Amino acid sequence: MDIKRVFLIVLDSLGIGELPDAKDFGDKGSNTLASISKSKEFNIKTLSELGLFNIDGVNCKEKYPSPKGAYGRFLEASHGKDTTTGHWEIAGLISKDAFPTYPDGFPDDIIDEFKRLTKRGVLCNKPYSGTKVIEDYGAEHIKTGDLIVYTSADSVFQIAAHEEIVPIDELYSICEKARELLNPIGVGRVIARPFKGEKGNFYRTENRHDYSLVPPKKTVLNYLKDAGYDVISIGKISDIFSGSGIVKAIRTKSNADGMEKTYEVLNEEFSGLCFINLVDFDMLFGHRNDRDGYAKALAEFDKWLSTFIEKMKDNDVLMITSDHGCDPDTPSTDHSREYTFLLAYGKTVKSVNLGTRKSFSDIGKTIAEIFNIEADICGESFKGDIL
Repeated sequence: MDIKRVFLIVLDSLGIGELPDAKDFGDKGSNTLASISKSKEFNIKTLSELGLFNIDGVNCKEKYPSPKGAYGRFLEASHGKDTTTGHWEIAGLISKDAFPTYPDGFPDDIIDEFKRLTKRGVLCNKPYSGTKVIEDYGAEHIKTGDLIVYTSADSVFQIAAHEEIVPIDELYSICEKARELLNPIGVGRVIARPFKGEKGNFYRTENRHDYSLVPPKKTVLNYLKDAGYDVISIGKISDIFSGSGIVKAIRTKSNADGMEKTYEVLNEEFSGLCFINLVDFDMLFGHRNDRDGYAKALAEFDKWLSTFIEKMKDNDVLMITSDHGCDPDTPSTDHSREYTFLLAYGKTVKSVNLGTRKSFSDIGKTIAEIFNIEADICGESFKGDIL
């Protein structure tokens, strides 16, 4: 049977254990899945049945006797542990050079030019927690109209602004200017971080928007689109690839919204790839070291997943993976260098242990082969193992 549709869901930051080089990234001992499995909120029957705990090296819960899907773990071949690097590698593009990071803030010449372009001042300009930065600088921002610029351990230029001081359209325009400014030095992402509220009660809104670099080479998304297939993105996928290779982009405000929109697409007629990112695991729980919140969100996804699987068509394939780790039990609030996983399911998918794969890019290569596309991307296909 020919496969008509592939649904690829990224559970953002659900790593399954430290990579061999984790110590080089300050992440020795990180294991996001093992950490959240200790929570009283942890209940993932469906993922267990698909084979999550049967994956090599996953020892935090009992293995399922007869997994219903194909399962395996993946080394990261790229040099990094961020969202853009992980997703690009999933799609067949390995980044040998890390995106630049700014542990001391951005250089004066960049900030000066940014101020000239935006006609606004700048506050902060150093690595900071996204919630703490608005707590510490929000009142001054409201008073002066200066933009709160901050970064993290990732290659990000984040701009926080109160929606009543800097309207959303203006903030997005500012981010577009920043993206153009930062292209020559290769900063991975510019992120709009709007917030509302008053001093002592500031909160980030759902109007976040990411502006990524355009991938330097074609990914599986481009090859699918060029071959006439649909490439539907849900969540921040389109932002991560700067729209390259995307046929239809569907934005979301939360995991729940993303799952609802994925279910809607499941009931539509299309041929090709639906690529989904569920970001709350990372943004709301991993970065805030909220183990129980992370576990509860995963349990909610697991419950939704059981219904999704029941409604899949015979010629559908589901793949579930992650892009990096973000262990809520470590002192760090940053991403962690971890193995990612793959669970594949469908009426035509065999239950098989894929072992340890050399790169996330095997996923993109497999999707290309499923649709009989000759794609000049990295990776080794495992289509023959699972179908």
